[in-house]
Amino acid sequence: MAGKQVKKAVKPLLKKVVKKAVPQVPGLKSKGELVILTGMSGSGKLSALKAFEDLGYYSVDNLPLELIPRFADLIQQTKNGQRAALVIDVREGMRLDEFPAILKKVRKVLPTRLLFLEANDDALVRRFSETRRPHPLGRSDTVVRSIRAERKRLDPIRNVADIVLDTTKFNVHELRAHINAQFEREESDRNLTISSMSFGFKNGVPAEADLVFDVRFLPNPHFIPEFRKLTGKHPKVAKYVRQFPQTQEFLDKTADMLTFLLPHYIKEGKSYLTVAFGCTGGQHRSVFIAEEMKKRLASEGYRVKTAHRDMPR
Repeated sequence: MAGKQVKKAVKPLLKKVVKKAVPQVPGLKSKGELVILTGMSGSGKLSALKAFEDLGYYSVDNLPLELIPRFADLIQQTKNGQRAALVIDVREGMRLDEFPAILKKVRKVLPTRLLFLEANDDALVRRFSETRRPHPLGRSDTVVRSIRAERKRLDPIRNVADIVLDTTKFNVHELRAHINAQFEREESDRNLTISSMSFGFKNGVPAEADLVFDVRFLPNPHFIPEFRKLTGKHPKVAKYVRQFPQTQEFLDKTADMLTFLLPHYIKEGKSYLTVAFGCTGGQHRSVFIAEEMKKRLASEGYRVKTAHRDMPR
């Protein structure tokens, strides 16, 4: 009964706030969008929410689950294509079990993407230590155990996420840049942001990768002593990898395939694409290929950025 009273009291206020934040523009059809941010405590959800706010999203932290469908209705009713972002997380407690059903309902009303942020246990423990804040699950257990319990509780939500973003190696600025690259709106016929990423298979395939290419078939500069401490961005390493016929053939054929695919992705409404190139350690071959692919796709008029997950800094 208390929950119904809360909903009844909050709905008019919520409607008033959204209308104030979202001015009506006569004659324009709604192209609204909702991004729901969730994930592990300490993974950067609030920093990500601030990045969305800077992109023009109407942002809300910790909106009660039962109000999300009403919030989506209000966004959908606006006429100027308002985009909104909100955070839900383990603070909802056992009510999180209801979230998959709520998400399914909301997606019938408004285009909705679920972004799940995570990081490895060591990074999360370090962040809690640095901020000296307790874990949301309470002080009665160690941070490590709380993290493991939270990961288990959030696993069903992670499984329905559209994007899983590992922030282990991100600082605040890198997280913001990643959000900007994937969600910034551009009014053009090539409304697609491409991330050309390098990685090392020894550290696993990036969870956010849409397309993965294995470039371990190329000769490895690691076995040449003068190249070992360099990366694929160094001119000497780039010249070495580029000299092989299979390198040029791979770049040509992959670029052809991507330029064929990209217009179709855009037609289907995709606004971001992560193309990942992997070698053994993520230092030489994959870095060079990712940089070269950026140049080729940028020359075709696409917005492309590079990300080198495992390249030494």
